Amino acid sequence: MATGFVRPARREDVGEIARIQLATWRIAYERLMPRHVLAQISEDFLSQRWSEAVTSPPDPRHRVLVAVEQSKQDYVVGFTASEPLDGVASMIELLVEPRWGRRGHGSRLLAASVDLWRADGFTEAVMWAFEQDAAMTKFLTSAGWAPDGSYRELDVDDMLVPQIRWHVSLTSEELPQSDGQAGPLDH
Repeated sequence: MATGFVRPARREDVGEIARIQLATWRIAYERLMPRHVLAQISEDFLSQRWSEAVTSPPDPRHRVLVAVEQSKQDYVVGFTASEPLDGVASMIELLVEPRWGRRGHGSRLLAASVDLWRADGFTEAVMWAFEQDAAMTKFLTSAGWAPDGSYRELDVDDMLVPQIRWHVSLTSEELPQSDGQAGPLDH
């Protein structure tokens, strides 16, 4: 397992978050979404979107966390974003750049998020994921999440991309707990 930790995203992380999102989408979703759509997305466009989320969230329960790989130099290798939605915690995105995968970063991001959601008083969390994303399905299932029966299709340039909603009870003791490597999570 890698040495790493999770911390709140900072202004200087925005470019890396955008780079990780774009690189990961282009690899992980190349068969799920039209290639020309993925090719048209730029890091600058994504950076603009993430800048506000990181520097001016609408309330303290809107969070962007980053996973940091520790070696001779620290590297931001993944991130997660969540928000309150209709009384539950909603995970908007959880990505680890593929070259840093299978090193525990996703689990650390999820555990840190769960800790914060519980501290905020949430008892349930949800996340939309692509129906055909086998890696996310395996990850969420192994972390105790399950589909809740909700289904939607995103219209991506006249291609319908199916998603299912996952949920988890935050009152379960079997959920991942942070391992003390989460780093400072207070904003």
